[in-house]
Amino acid sequence: MGILPFVAELGLVDHHCHGVLRADSTRAEFESLLLEADGISGLGGTFFDSAVGFAVRRWCAPLLDLPRHASAEEYLERRNSLHITEVSRTFLMASGIHTFLVDGGFQPERLLSGQELAALSGAGSREVVRLESLAESLRSLVSPSSLLSEVRARLASSSAVGAKSVAAYRCGLALPGARPADSDVVAAVSAWETGRLTDPVVITWLAFEALDAGLPLQFHVGYGDSDLDLHRCDPSLLTPFLRATAGMGVPVLLLHNYPFHRQAGYLAQVFPHVFCDLGLATHGLGHQASRVFAEALEIVPYGKFLFSSDAFGLPELYYLGALLFRQALSDFLADGLRRDAFPEEDAHRIARMMASENAARVYRL
Repeated sequence: MGILPFVAELGLVDHHCHGVLRADSTRAEFESLLLEADGISGLGGTFFDSAVGFAVRRWCAPLLDLPRHASAEEYLERRNSLHITEVSRTFLMASGIHTFLVDGGFQPERLLSGQELAALSGAGSREVVRLESLAESLRSLVSPSSLLSEVRARLASSSAVGAKSVAAYRCGLALPGARPADSDVVAAVSAWETGRLTDPVVITWLAFEALDAGLPLQFHVGYGDSDLDLHRCDPSLLTPFLRATAGMGVPVLLLHNYPFHRQAGYLAQVFPHVFCDLGLATHGLGHQASRVFAEALEIVPYGKFLFSSDAFGLPELYYLGALLFRQALSDFLADGLRRDAFPEEDAHRIARMMASENAARVYRL
């Protein structure tokens, strides 16, 4: 069997994703979700004129019984003629993802939960707890000193398979390499009244607490929406924190990483507990995914690279994330076989590792 058919048949573990929309979306909402953009101003034209927009027209249209490269208008008209549940089920089942690790801590009222996602797709799902959302949900319910013990109790008893920090959005990734003292955390919580958590002391403390609880810890890295400052999202800024946590024996996972995918690969190489992926950049890059995928794998050990879609809202993004990951992985391995870099049996083994085995090992699935 050639490498492309072999990879195409592998089931995937999506180690970081969100839910799909509960309700049909307008064209403006659909286009905004394609690019994680704030909205369409009209100044730059349609977001369908992007790598991911053309990927939707090329790869998603046939699943809705449309020709390849159907126009955006034809695509949306056909999509809106179907029930959102049917559309979501179609793309989720076609993705070949058999396990979703779901971060449900962002806009949960708007999206299906992990359990609902699993029921719709016929796949399994497990929870990833978002640390900042956990602290925010407790802040108005308990005193500052009680918040520390309550967070610890929640993490210790959680059924989640991992935790996630959005420090990149809140304070940047330059977290200190020392665990904050409890007294400093209580003081920071006291100064934080309610609402959005941005204090680096509390955010750093949450990260250490997740690792103490034995939860593999995900960090958003690199590009997202306009709510972050990209220069503060370089994973190399995490170096002091990674040095301090290397001896804890709990994985730290760098998500997405573009345009810092090479830095992430370096960190995964030099720190024993660090892993990485290409995340939402895979579908965001569309037909260019294979090129950047190869860059992401330049130095990272293959046993430390995982698949994730980071799909949010649109079920098409799960399908495209999985499809373009498979294509990029196949292209990477086929090129290695042509160059006699490794034998075919090792190419198959690498494919299995990246598709699901690395994630199963990291999260003890």
